Amino acid sequence: MLALDYVVVQAGGKGTRLGKYTRNKPKALVPIGNVPMLFHLFMKFPDAKFVIIGDYKEDVLRKYLYAFKKKFGNDFIFVSAEGDKGTCSGIRRSLSFIPEGKRLMLAWCDLVLDESLVIPDVEGNLIGLSDRFECRWSFKDGAAVEASSSSAGVAGLFVFKDKGVLSEVPKEGEFVRWLAGSGIPLEPFYIGGSREFGLIDRIPEMEGGKCRPFNSIEDRGGILVKKGIDDQGRKLAVREVAWYKYVSQFASVPIPKIYKYEPELHIERVSGKNVYAYNFSHEERKEILRRLVSSLRRLHGCAGIPADAFSCKNAYFTKTIDRLADVRNLIPHAEDRHITVNGKRCRNVYFYFKELEDRLYNVRCDGFRLIHGDCTFSNIMLRDGKEPVFIDPRGYFGSTEIFGDPAYDWAKLYYSIKGNYDMFNLRRFDLEIGDEVSLSIKSNGWEDMEDEYFSLLSEEGVSVEDIKLLHAVIWLSLTTYAWEDYDSICGAFYNGIWYLEDVL
Repeated sequence: MLALDYVVVQAGGKGTRLGKYTRNKPKALVPIGNVPMLFHLFMKFPDAKFVIIGDYKEDVLRKYLYAFKKKFGNDFIFVSAEGDKGTCSGIRRSLSFIPEGKRLMLAWCDLVLDESLVIPDVEGNLIGLSDRFECRWSFKDGAAVEASSSSAGVAGLFVFKDKGVLSEVPKEGEFVRWLAGSGIPLEPFYIGGSREFGLIDRIPEMEGGKCRPFNSIEDRGGILVKKGIDDQGRKLAVREVAWYKYVSQFASVPIPKIYKYEPELHIERVSGKNVYAYNFSHEERKEILRRLVSSLRRLHGCAGIPADAFSCKNAYFTKTIDRLADVRNLIPHAEDRHITVNGKRCRNVYFYFKELEDRLYNVRCDGFRLIHGDCTFSNIMLRDGKEPVFIDPRGYFGSTEIFGDPAYDWAKLYYSIKGNYDMFNLRRFDLEIGDEVSLSIKSNGWEDMEDEYFSLLSEEGVSVEDIKLLHAVIWLSLTTYAWEDYDSICGAFYNGIWYLEDVL
């Protein structure tokens, strides 16, 4: 079996054809299937060493890779194209980091390879072809030709027996054009179901998936099988199962039927949709809101324990500043004391941690109750469009399992009502970062319920100001949790300081 120890990734392209997706970031970081394009190559070749070529927004790419290198196990070297243009740019310098006599791959970053693809075990040089999407170059009679093809298209994947084959590659220009005239012998192979995401109309094919990168859900004839697929996902799955087991003793709490807890969670597929997916009238929204609040009250009323101040600090403050610390180098204007977001001059929370901590200490919590922990519209179904059903519980609050501050649940629901979190989570937002920041999130259609919501909560003894403060903090905490999308990281931060400015 021939080794493939080195992968060079051309990640320098501007991605003009991807429109808004590359306004703030290079196309290598556009998420596909809830991970950046580039990371699919890391996952496909977990034992390979990578050389990554950057050009357009290369600082964003470099900082992102170093911020989240713990998400993948590959060693990598980052190479700048240094102003050279075209798909040849950076290749010559990349080769200087690869030992003599070693087989290597060259891949375009917008190519997501088929999971089942096996690279042919041959001594020669290979050129990957696609019969699934149209390519500008094709392969005919042993050579690349400049003729578009959707049956034998040159897809942007090449394997060379050693770096010496590419010794004459120019500093810039079009790589396939140079390769076509180089005389290098090439053996074609088809790349199966691999997909190319260089055009904006191809992005929605996998975009907006409701699973996070750490779990998976499979529908088996009306029964959903949910499992964690990495350490984080497995840890969360244990907590989710523990929550369902505990809550199942209370008939008043609306949860799906559970058919099996272990080793995988088998759960009823609820007949209905998420709350945000319905287009209700004003009066219908009021009625659904009453049912949502009533359902949460019943949950909170089932059981309680004394409040734990350290769990409150961990959930509200420590977690938030830890997550913000992870992304500080990524966020434009993070070193500015004030940032203008949507026309509002906002205090930058990085300079106001003490004020935030002091303000959070004043959030009232009379006791911990049985809580959901993540009761956004995304985690509440409406059975037959009417009755709330809680799904995807968080299962912990700070260092406390199952129980927590009920205000956290109320703030999470407000996160959907006022903050339009669910549309943001589906990346239905537009972000422009310049000297000032513009952020527009598609509406869930529930903002007109804000006053009604707080009226319903008046019996809970929860401060409106506290809910608004926690809402801002939840946005700030989302930054690292939404790590798979650079725009989501930045957007969550900017939205957080926008809301925080009114309550800090």
